[in-house]
Amino acid sequence: MAALKYWLWLTTRKGLGNQGVAQVLERFGAPERAYFADPDEYGLFPPNMAKALSDRSMDSVQRIMGDCDRLGVRIMTRQDADYPSRLRQLEDAPYVLYLKGNLPDFDEEAAIGVVGTRSATEYGKSVAGRLGLELARGGAVVVSGTAAGIDTCAVRGALQGGGTPVCVLGGGIDVPYPKGNRFLYEDVAAAGLLISEYPPGTENLGPHFPVRNRIISGLSLGVVVVEAGEFGSGAVITANLALDQGRDVFAVPGNVDARESRGCNRLIQQGAKPVLGAEDILCEYRSRYPVKLSQKTAFREEEAAQRLQTVEPPAASAKSAAAVQTAQPSAKPCRSAKGLTDDELTLLRALGDKSLQADELVELTQIPARRVQSALTMLQIAGWVEERPGKRFFALAQLIEE
Repeated sequence: MAALKYWLWLTTRKGLGNQGVAQVLERFGAPERAYFADPDEYGLFPPNMAKALSDRSMDSVQRIMGDCDRLGVRIMTRQDADYPSRLRQLEDAPYVLYLKGNLPDFDEEAAIGVVGTRSATEYGKSVAGRLGLELARGGAVVVSGTAAGIDTCAVRGALQGGGTPVCVLGGGIDVPYPKGNRFLYEDVAAAGLLISEYPPGTENLGPHFPVRNRIISGLSLGVVVVEAGEFGSGAVITANLALDQGRDVFAVPGNVDARESRGCNRLIQQGAKPVLGAEDILCEYRSRYPVKLSQKTAFREEEAAQRLQTVEPPAASAKSAAAVQTAQPSAKPCRSAKGLTDDELTLLRALGDKSLQADELVELTQIPARRVQSALTMLQIAGWVEERPGKRFFALAQLIEE
């Protein structure tokens, strides 16, 4: 623990960055020696680094350690035995990581990075969700971010597939990005892992994301790009980092005229393997991970459509909603609300005469996904709610408020 505080001191010196930390360690060998060095020795470094090292205050270190303890966040350094070897091999591997959740043994896992644009099309969202679902069901660990669009859909798909997704963040573990993904953070921390090289309280700033991307690719055997623009795309940057790190690169082909598919189509043109489904990825690693990777990966089309909680294309959504509404009875019996929990009451009010998916109920009620699933289960047992095709829930009775 004593050594840990010096790691935190060194890695949080303003302006040092990963390269600066590497230079300091090359000179002093360990953070403690840098901390207790004669200030004159700092003169060997550029002025901005010397100034940063001259600040030996431990106030921010104590705050970080207190925040991590309060939030249940583990601090890992590159010296720890369970630091992923796959990541440690990188020339610019992070010296300190902040973790919340269950740390997989990455070196024994078939981890696959799934990345793409924030401004995804309905096609891209559907593909990302299905890939996340099938990769998780096939035994792979899905690694992504939490940005809106492709990242979010892939992670939700992995959760639906019963996987343990890993989300690499561009800010502190306690600072959800975007803010609407707060519940997704909670679900990933419970089922998988949140990981960041930034201490709690750090805002998600633009320059952090390209830096973060090297961790997504570094933890993965390969990276699949679902949708991305051709120039300046974070997903394409991640693919290039993967190539530099000796990782495999996959891409989902798209319409040649679609702006969101230009990056993927270009990657395929340059040698990335085109992907039509998770099996196109998993087959590359099954011989290396025969126990981890199941042969049963692909859902039947109708089964996948039912399980996925991604947004359907508007036309399909309208059609399926209309079909469900047609099957609903026009009148429902009335029942007393006595004995129902607050969550159950809120869900029943939200359902009304509609049929909604669990994900839609999360959005409407702002109740965490785990609590929504739990309440829906209890409501089904009590005969209040029925699950219908498409993973949609319908209230069988009307509330009598008391």
